[in-house]
Amino acid sequence: MNYLQNKVVIVTGASSGIGAATTRALVAQGARVVAAALDEEALESFVADLREAASEVVAFTTDVTQPDQTQALARFARETYGAIDILVNNAGLMLFSRWVDLAVQDWEKMIDVNIKGYLNMTAAVLPFMLEQKSGQILNMDSVAGHQVGPSAGVYSATKFFVQAMTESMRKELGVQHGIRVNTISPGVINTGWADKVSDPQGRKAAQALNRIAIGPDDVARAVIYALNQPENVTVNDLIISPTRQDW
Repeated sequence: MNYLQNKVVIVTGASSGIGAATTRALVAQGARVVAAALDEEALESFVADLREAASEVVAFTTDVTQPDQTQALARFARETYGAIDILVNNAGLMLFSRWVDLAVQDWEKMIDVNIKGYLNMTAAVLPFMLEQKSGQILNMDSVAGHQVGPSAGVYSATKFFVQAMTESMRKELGVQHGIRVNTISPGVINTGWADKVSDPQGRKAAQALNRIAIGPDDVARAVIYALNQPENVTVNDLIISPTRQDW
């Protein structure tokens, strides 16, 4: 059975990578998607291509680090489609560096997007879900939220936060309000992130990891599996990794 038909879904970080693949997979299931991202030009181009196939998808440019923008996104979704059934908290940033590099700006960027961004989006959609007494929040996590690798201390810390945040939400929102909350924890995914690492040594390590990476579509299939469940079922955490990844 397709439980995603006509569901209203917000996907953040939707213009590329896992977010774009997830958006395509959701519209293929008949969901109505509000695709959100910071890059307005890339987002509008991506959504325009989907709409050519008569898909129910709209774009809304959003910086998830700004609470006023996440609140506006939630209102837009509700006004456009009449509900907010699912949030896919996907917008994220992964930057590698060693502690001795003191890459403070990179640390702050990851904290702002990976932690504050998820909190801002949750705060924006939760009142609507509580009002309608249903909903689902999927927080995109990482295997880095389960174990820590070299040069990934701060990134892993943000993803450990997502694990703790999600488990707390599952126990409170799920048990008391019927709002399902879960995570997908991908391993190494080739989304172009390796080339964005500013630290030269970190970029070299990231590019080496990318040689075994799986693709965003692989993760999107896992997202659909986690979301496309009856209301009495929650997939708490689903880890998806390259077969040759040894951590």
